[in-house]
Amino acid sequence: MEREDGIQQPLSSEQVMSEVHLGCPPNHSGPHLSHFTISLPPRYENSILRGNTDAVEDMSISASTMFDLDEDGDLILTRRKSKLSSPKKEGFYQELSFVWRAELVLTDFVLHLMSTSSDFDKVVALELGAGTGLVGILLARVAKTVFITDHGDEVLENCEKNVDLNAEIFHGKASVHVRELDWKDSWPPQEENTSPSKGRYSWTQSEIEELKKASLLLAADVIYSDDLTDAFFSILKKLMLDNPEKVLYLAMEKRYNFSLDDLDVVANGYSHFRSYLITEQADDAGCKQLDSASEPFFVGEQIDLRYIPCYVRNYNRGNDVELWKIKLNHKALS
Repeated sequence: MEREDGIQQPLSSEQVMSEVHLGCPPNHSGPHLSHFTISLPPRYENSILRGNTDAVEDMSISASTMFDLDEDGDLILTRRKSKLSSPKKEGFYQELSFVWRAELVLTDFVLHLMSTSSDFDKVVALELGAGTGLVGILLARVAKTVFITDHGDEVLENCEKNVDLNAEIFHGKASVHVRELDWKDSWPPQEENTSPSKGRYSWTQSEIEELKKASLLLAADVIYSDDLTDAFFSILKKLMLDNPEKVLYLAMEKRYNFSLDDLDVVANGYSHFRSYLITEQADDAGCKQLDSASEPFFVGEQIDLRYIPCYVRNYNRGNDVELWKIKLNHKALS
């Protein structure tokens, strides 16, 4: 199993992880330049064609990717490559963190809302477990402030490269900050740890205050181990309590294991994720009803991906990627 920072973790003897990578150049290890093409409908305020997805503009994005091989010679990281006749300057460096299918689905969703509504205009937003920072960087086309966060200097340096490389696509007054956010640390950081002398990715007090105003949280493919899921919802609760109207959009891909206990392929990590949520109706996937005796702190609503166009070209969403809208459960707080 890989963590987001690319470090291999041992599997328990009872479980065998399925292959989750998308495919990448054969027999390749080291830097690799990939290209994206994203097709967008016209911005709603600039065209009477609002809602007409036949009229599109193309955005070219390249990605420098570091491929690593495991001990069997299999590629740990996967990327696809699109042929572009004239790549533009915009791009993404991806060296130690990965772009997964769930992140591309979240990208489609964000681009759809940006192109067809003003919902994300001038918002303060936070991307959790950003990896390459793809979603946060694209959001800076309309948002007021975007905090792109992850854990570890190498991952954050990669995000910073991407921010610098793509600054020209931001709107003129956008502020984009790359910051360290370890979900297992306390939040907010202690005041003595909020100065540039504590590290280039440390928070300032003014940034912490601005983050409290954030209305939009984003995360993709951060659910793949129970410990990580617990840490994620722990920090999410702290962040949302600053502003109970915050909304999280989370894209995830189910991780299937072969369990010797069950003698079957199961998605235990998915069930653990769903145990943190309630929905308006109970189902067979672990979600609880709104009137349950012990109410979770979060309400989840699954978004139907059939209504989200594929703006990112040349990738297959598959059947195991889901997109969730998550908010605080106000009944649990009262």
